[in-house]
Amino acid sequence: MPIPRFIRTAVTASTLTLLALPGAFAQDRVFDVVGPFEIGGLDPSISGFVFQRMQIAETLLEADAQGQPAPGLAQAWQVSADGRTWRLTLRQGVKFHDGSDLTAEVAAAALNAARGKPGVLRQAGIEAVTAQGNEVVIQLGKPFKPLLALLAHSSTNILAAASYDAEGRVQRIIGTGPYRLTLLEPPQRLAAERFDGYWGPRPQIGRTTYLAAGRGETRTLMAESGDAELVFQLDPPSIARLRRSSSLKVLIEPVPRVVLLTPNSGAGATASAEVRRALSLAIQREGVAAAVLRAPGTGATQLFAKNVPAWHDPQLAPLAYDPAASRQLLAGQGWTPRTDGILQKDGTPLRLKLLTYSDRPELPLIATALQAQLREVGVDVEVAVQNSSAIPAAHHDGSLQLALYGRNFALVPDPLVTLLNDFSHGGAEWGPLGWKNATFDQALTSLLATDDPAEQQRQRRIAMAQVQQELPVIPVAWYRQTLAVSTAVEGAAIDPFERTFGLSKMRWIE
Repeated sequence: MPIPRFIRTAVTASTLTLLALPGAFAQDRVFDVVGPFEIGGLDPSISGFVFQRMQIAETLLEADAQGQPAPGLAQAWQVSADGRTWRLTLRQGVKFHDGSDLTAEVAAAALNAARGKPGVLRQAGIEAVTAQGNEVVIQLGKPFKPLLALLAHSSTNILAAASYDAEGRVQRIIGTGPYRLTLLEPPQRLAAERFDGYWGPRPQIGRTTYLAAGRGETRTLMAESGDAELVFQLDPPSIARLRRSSSLKVLIEPVPRVVLLTPNSGAGATASAEVRRALSLAIQREGVAAAVLRAPGTGATQLFAKNVPAWHDPQLAPLAYDPAASRQLLAGQGWTPRTDGILQKDGTPLRLKLLTYSDRPELPLIATALQAQLREVGVDVEVAVQNSSAIPAAHHDGSLQLALYGRNFALVPDPLVTLLNDFSHGGAEWGPLGWKNATFDQALTSLLATDDPAEQQRQRRIAMAQVQQELPVIPVAWYRQTLAVSTAVEGAAIDPFERTFGLSKMRWIE
C-alpha cells in the first residue's frame, strides 16, 4: 500500500522554516508516479525499463521524436565500411551516482553483462565489446544495421562497476541519470532524489517515488485523491471522469503499440490461414475502439497505424468486419453449425481458449467483446484472465490457442528489431506461434542488407502484405497512451516510445 500523503508531508517546525524560504516548498515536495509495472528484479534485462522511465539509469543512445538514434551517454558514433565494427565516443565528465567516472571500460563491461542475459543484444550477433581510449568498440559477426536502436533499449542500461558482484550479478542500481535511487522495495516501490552531479540540465523536481499498482481502478483512485502526481495508463472507463477533475490534466497520444489477437498458426483449428481470416472478419474493430477503449478511429485496419509511417502501408486492403464472409470461410473449411449455433467438424466443436491479463485493464474488456463477436459466427471462446506470464508459458509448451495482449513495437525505437525478435524461427513468445513464411523472412533479411531507402520501403511493404494476408497475428486496435497529471506541475508530455515519464522536464507551479 502507498504511504498516505498526510504522513509523507506532515508539517514540522523545521518544515515551516523551510517553507518561509523562496522556492523551498517546490524543492521539498515529492512527485509521486504510479504505474502498472512491477519491479521484477535489479537486472536491466528484467526491470531496466522502470529505472529508465524514472531517469535513474541511462543508455548509450537515445531516440529522437521520429525514433532515429540520438546521442545519450555516447555523443558520437561511426561504423566501418564493412558494417561490422562500431565505435561509440563517450561524453566527457559523466559521473555515476556513487561519484565514479563513466569510462569506456565501465560501459563495455555493462554491455558485456547485458549481452550475457536474455535481451535484445543477442539479435546483433556481437562477437566482442571492448574499450579503446574513450570509445566503446563493438565487433559484430556480420552487419546489423539496427544496432544503435538496440543500444537505446532499457536492457542495455549502463551501470557503475560497483553495481555488480564478483559473478556479474546486479546488486545495486548505480546509474548516471538525473535522479539517484534512495529506496528500493521490489516489486512495488522505489524512491529517488535529484542527482546534483548530473551531466545534463538540472531538474526542478527534487524528489520522486514510483509505486506499482496493477489494478486500473486503484491507479484512478490515487489520481483523484491526490496520492499521485502522475498516473500512467488509465483504464478507459475512468478517462471521462478524470477529465472533469479541476486538479488533473489527462493526456492522450498515439503510440506504436497494438492490441493483438494471436492464434496458434502451427496447430489446431487456427493452423489454417482461412480460419484466421475468418476470425478477423468476425471482429468489429471500430465497435471495440469506440465502446471499450472510448477511442473512436483506433480500430486497427493493419498492423501499424499512420503514426509509424515507415511501416504503415496506405495501399493495403484494410482489415474489415464481414461476419457473412467469416461464416463462408469457416464453412469452406468444413465447419458446420450445431443446433446451438456453435460450429463443429467431425463431432469436435470450434472451441478456443483465449488467454489475456489484467495488467492492462482494457484487455479483459476487449476479450469479452471479442468473445461475443466470435460467438456470432459460431466460434465458442473461453476467456481466461491470468497473469501475463501465462501467454509465454502457453507459447513455449504449444498449448496456446488464442492470446490477447498489447504489443509495443517501439521499446526498441526501430520496429524492425521487435519484428525480427517476435517473428523469427516460427515466432517468439510475444509473436506468432508456428507461423513460417519465406517471403516475410526474406523481406526482413533484405532490410538488414540494403541502405537504399526506396528498397527498404519496398521490403517493409512486402513483409506487411504477408502479415495482412495470412494473419499470424490479428490486429484489433491501435493504442493511445494515457496519463493523468496534477495541475500542480507543468511540462508533462507522453513519450511516444515510452522510454521516460519525463520527470526532468516537468516543474512545480509555485
